[in-house]
Amino acid sequence: MASTTMKPSVSEFGRVAVVHEWLTTYAGSERVLEQILKIWPEADLFSVVDFFPDAQRAALQGKHATTTFIQRLPRARKSFRAYLPLMPLAVEQLDLSSYDLVISSSHAVAKGVITGPGQVHVSYVHSPMRYAWDLQHQYLTESKLTRGLKSWLARAILHYMRLWDQRTAHGVDLFVANSAYVARRIRKVYGRDAAVVYPPVDIDRFSLSEQHEDFYLTASRLVPYKKVALIVEAFAAMRDKQLVVIGDGPDFERIRDMATPNVRVLGYQPSDVLVAHMQRAKAFVFAAEEDFGIVAVEAQACGTPVIALGQGGARETVIDSRDRDLRTGVFFPRQTVEDIVRAVCRFEGSGPVQPAACRRNALQFSPERFRAEFLAMVRGAMAQTPAIVPSVPRGMPSVNPLAVAPE
Repeated sequence: MASTTMKPSVSEFGRVAVVHEWLTTYAGSERVLEQILKIWPEADLFSVVDFFPDAQRAALQGKHATTTFIQRLPRARKSFRAYLPLMPLAVEQLDLSSYDLVISSSHAVAKGVITGPGQVHVSYVHSPMRYAWDLQHQYLTESKLTRGLKSWLARAILHYMRLWDQRTAHGVDLFVANSAYVARRIRKVYGRDAAVVYPPVDIDRFSLSEQHEDFYLTASRLVPYKKVALIVEAFAAMRDKQLVVIGDGPDFERIRDMATPNVRVLGYQPSDVLVAHMQRAKAFVFAAEEDFGIVAVEAQACGTPVIALGQGGARETVIDSRDRDLRTGVFFPRQTVEDIVRAVCRFEGSGPVQPAACRRNALQFSPERFRAEFLAMVRGAMAQTPAIVPSVPRGMPSVNPLAVAPE
């Protein structure tokens, strides 16, 4: 659907505020924000901090966010995450009282902004706070906070964050999740149902390739939960198969040191190099339990099948079917070397996957589809509330309700 046919009028929604967690890089949640701002280009933008690269600010319609006091704290640019315990207080100080529609893009605290009964608050949730809820123990282990005073302090902070996170869920009129998997987490954490609108994937950036070479690819930020080291270990047990690893991060040196001769660790690569490898790879290997997993859709957009962990959002983006006209990949059940090895062998023994099937599946996740579906969700939420009373323009006197109240 063309954006010109779906662009809402300003009067339809009144004044619109968009609240994003923090603006420091252009990643998955920022791609969602970019599309939200395309629907509401006149919206005002709010964020805990805004250190977004100026070279990429066009993705935000050129907007600079109204920020919180954390923006001005020492070392905020590089260490803003260290102020997580202050973020609930910070986001509650954002004054949104003059807006009719508030849209939050949330994976931590953005949904906790304060709104009143005359406002509609729609929250697009990338995930409830992973480290405070079901991934708390994994977070503490990876951060080496399992024992001692620092561990108890971290646990106390996370307990406080859970209480605040659950309480502020009552201020949201409509939850929209980025996958059915996240919708289930929202139900478990907040006790609320959520609609599902899959995030946008820039399908046009990843053109279809019918020709594939004899190597496997994995690409992501090299952090523990992505399980890239596990993939490298699995291919160390399959010396006759080639693996290329693209990405950088804290685990880079460890992964490079454990790589066997059949594994090439390329580190960070520019976008065009990544896309070229995706187009040529025999299959993309994906071992993380993700809320959605945009990279698996990007690989399919290139016509490249995916060998993925059969948990989380991957189950909604990859099709493991006996029907060759539908199949776009293969699942493995657990994050183990043995399961990855068996999945690769099953992939090679089940016949070729059709590149056109992969591309066709990826087309379901286009930006145009996201904008149309999300706009429809917001319109539905507005229709279930009393008619919007347009906000009083700045500088004009407001009506004193006591002066017109009946005796």
